[in-house]
Amino acid sequence: MDKEYTVLCDGVSIKYMDGDFKSIGLKEYLIKRIRGEYHAHSFYANKNVSFSLTGGDMLGVIGTNGAGKSTLLKALCGILLPCEGRIVTRGNVCALLELASGFDGDLSVKENTYLRGALLGYSRSFIEERYSDIIAFAELGDVQDRPFRLLSSGMRSRLAFSIASLLEPDILILDEVLSVGDGAFRKKSERKMHQIISSGATTILVSHSTHDIRSMCTKVLWLDHGEVKALGDEVSKICDEYERYLAKRSIM
Repeated sequence: MDKEYTVLCDGVSIKYMDGDFKSIGLKEYLIKRIRGEYHAHSFYANKNVSFSLTGGDMLGVIGTNGAGKSTLLKALCGILLPCEGRIVTRGNVCALLELASGFDGDLSVKENTYLRGALLGYSRSFIEERYSDIIAFAELGDVQDRPFRLLSSGMRSRLAFSIASLLEPDILILDEVLSVGDGAFRKKSERKMHQIISSGATTILVSHSTHDIRSMCTKVLWLDHGEVKALGDEVSKICDEYERYLAKRSIM
């Protein structure tokens, strides 16, 4: 891998198995296998996906539901392993895939901030240095001692985004998080993303909002049924093509 790359996705394919094993249990599964009655099939969630990113790149990933976007992000985070191809990342990776993950409803906002930071691999002292900035950015200073389960969905989203964006990762991976919160917070989140890009971090954003993709991303990847439909730095052109595709689908 060229040393300038921070993220390399090289011919990556990810396959899922679909069968009735979970519903029937181990004993019946073994009996059906012996009798030749067990049926399962596989399908590709991603097929031969390739791209490379350097510091300062922000890749927008677009595609309809089921296109393989979230699966690809999980592979980039190391949650899933490709059955074909390889993924290489350089530097600290911070991912925000599911806003509710990594939080405990019975713990306070403050305790959850430390918990989420620990899950992302940061030390207690590191979080302590940045705690006040995280809470201030999330606009949760008045509720930091409140149980997390009592927060609104918008508050939870603001805290999750604040933790992810203020920990200064080398690679930041986001799945549909810039649409959270009210209009003012979305604008603040967008400004923060521009700061992250200008700092030299590599960012990957999955979004259904072509406005977000157009305004922030330097490259765009369009996935369709797990395969690359379009890839490049002509962000507006690819977004235009994608919007025309969506318009045709809506009248079919």
